[in-house]
Amino acid sequence: MGTAADNGFADNRFTRRLQGFVRRTKRDYSAGRERPLGGYLAAMAGFGAYTAAWATVVRLRGRPLPDRPAPSDIVLTSVAAFRLSRLLSKASVTSPLRAPFTRYVGPQGPAELHEEARAGDGKDTVGELVTCPFCTSVWMVSTLTAGQLLWPRATRTAMGALAALAGADALQLTYAALVDKTGGE
Repeated sequence: MGTAADNGFADNRFTRRLQGFVRRTKRDYSAGRERPLGGYLAAMAGFGAYTAAWATVVRLRGRPLPDRPAPSDIVLTSVAAFRLSRLLSKASVTSPLRAPFTRYVGPQGPAELHEEARAGDGKDTVGELVTCPFCTSVWMVSTLTAGQLLWPRATRTAMGALAALAGADALQLTYAALVDKTGGE
């Protein structure tokens, strides 16, 4: 049986080997660029904890899960998540939420901004997450799905409003394109 000192030595050796592995992996992956792999790992762990928390609440409340989602719910969730993700990650009006983690670069399409993640202290990972509608949509779909299981009427009402907003946006863009095409003001 080893002594406590022997166990400490083994723990330190394991820790050093693990740290070396992590450094080599990060160096080999990044190809000379700075990539916040640790931040991405933390974001993945956070998402796992977030969805596990929702699943736990659904289970504790005894809500039955459907055998499969209804096709209409899939479409509604898709459109609502699309619109909510763009609203949170690109809209001018929500820039104060992103400002601690991003830097303004310029406009990007109608009522949308191009922002870049700030560097360091985890701001780069959070900045990338909050400026990427594809990344944000993963969180929105999880949230909307949990909402449908816990508060179906309220969630579907909110999703219907977001879907209507997406439709209105499409009509605004279509109208603007038609006006541009016909040379009108």
